[in-house]
Amino acid sequence: MGIGSSTSGAWRFLKRRNRVGARRVGTSFPKIIQMTLSAVLAFWIAEQLLGHVDPIFAATSGLLVLGFGTATTLRRSLEVAIGCTLGVAVGDLLLTILGSGLWQAGLVLLLSLTIARFLDSGPIFTTQLGLQSVLVVLLPIADAAGPFSRSLDAVVGSLCGLLIMMIFPRDPRRTPVLELGKLLGELSAILQECSRAVSSSDATLAFHALVRARGTQKLLDSLPAALNMGREVATLSPAHRHRRGDLGRLKVTADKTDLAVRNSRVLARRLTTVINHGALTDHGVEAVASLLSELAEAVDALGYAVLETSDSGYRRAVGRAKHELADCASQLDPKTLQVSGLQGEGMVLLLRPLVVDLLEATGASHDDAVALLPRL
Repeated sequence: MGIGSSTSGAWRFLKRRNRVGARRVGTSFPKIIQMTLSAVLAFWIAEQLLGHVDPIFAATSGLLVLGFGTATTLRRSLEVAIGCTLGVAVGDLLLTILGSGLWQAGLVLLLSLTIARFLDSGPIFTTQLGLQSVLVVLLPIADAAGPFSRSLDAVVGSLCGLLIMMIFPRDPRRTPVLELGKLLGELSAILQECSRAVSSSDATLAFHALVRARGTQKLLDSLPAALNMGREVATLSPAHRHRRGDLGRLKVTADKTDLAVRNSRVLARRLTTVINHGALTDHGVEAVASLLSELAEAVDALGYAVLETSDSGYRRAVGRAKHELADCASQLDPKTLQVSGLQGEGMVLLLRPLVVDLLEATGASHDDAVALLPRL
């Protein structure tokens, strides 16, 4: 039984690993094509047009400039490009002066890393400069090649990578939309958990909602970087320059959603106290739980709007989200919810800025969002 169980577990692991690997390849395939094209183009230009023999540094520079991952921003690509080019140039210069050998490679690496840390604090820049310079010293050079031919190869590769990045960029909205969609999904789940906590008078569920709200910090931190990457791509690529307006709208939604998520933490923390003190009547429990559930559905509607790619689809979806949020806002009066007492009324008051933030996330102005709240 032990062997069979182990075999079954290993088979499940392999199946899961294959699914994950296939999904990762599918997601990265456009970047794989770009990196291949960049490396081959750089090698061809250096070999056929410049007449260099085995221009390996052209291919490696063209490959490294693009790279994988969402961190492939314009700054990162420029860091890699400059690091590769400068590293090869430093290596070529010191090779001409000192010659090749092990101690020369050590001295070149020491000087290259020192220069890199002096010029830039980025780890990518430092690593690329040091790696390329030491490879120049250690790898043999063709007799027909000039002293700085490999530096020229690195320039060609870096320029090819940047050119490919400009001509075939990914949709700049893709990463921020996915990150923002995840964040709104988490906010909806937090509000639903708060609703269940109120309806069952379970302070533990409220605490779980608080833990989940605190767990969104990674998403909150990643959103600004994703938006910056999108703006860089839209600025760099003529094909996506018209997306700058969409990215501006996404930034507003992201900023206001950030505030709403932070307010949800305060709400979940207050709910724990409200439930522990039995601050809600039976009618209040039903009304507040229903309101929180409706608010979660409105956040879901906003999440669907964010994921819409067409302008018409976005307008319809965001209009629905705004309507649902407006309905929630109109109920945010302790008397309407049949809530009384300091604890219960304070909890209702905490919901008001959260809903205002979400209304502003749909594009409403602050004054229009506040006007939807009942006067107290």
